[in-house]
Amino acid sequence: MLLQLKEVFLNDGHRLDVDYSLPMDDFELSGDYPFKSPVKVSASAVNRASLIELKINAVFDYTTRCDRCFDELVKHLEFTFTHGLAAELIDDESNDYIETPDYTLELDEVVISDIILNLPSKMLCKEDCKGLCYKCGKNLNHGDCECNKTQIDSRLEILKQLIDE
Repeated sequence: MLLQLKEVFLNDGHRLDVDYSLPMDDFELSGDYPFKSPVKVSASAVNRASLIELKINAVFDYTTRCDRCFDELVKHLEFTFTHGLAAELIDDESNDYIETPDYTLELDEVVISDIILNLPSKMLCKEDCKGLCYKCGKNLNHGDCECNKTQIDSRLEILKQLIDE
């Protein structure tokens, strides 16, 4: 969505609000397509004493696999982002502002970047997920497996033989 911000930049106290759905079902992330439904975006740009503040709220369902047990899970996520907007940046060090030289902003690019940068690095189906058995691969959330999990350091194997005698 292309935001036309000229009125906001030129008039103190002016506000621009938008609500729309951003389809991201064709967005690939790590070989998967985690956005099965559109992202609901609401944004407002407000001129407060010639400082333009862009506030974005994004709500979506994120489909992925648990990082421990690999079961599919759907997380309902909601993010809020705030950015300063400037018609022109004085130097390249101004990372706090987004430059909008022609008073327009491609909002989709900003929303997608913000979402991707703020996704959790680890997704779990539940906080106490037990994961997979390292021997047989059974999901331990569904019950214990029959594997013998006692491991003996091969350097200490000779001591085990002494105990067994």
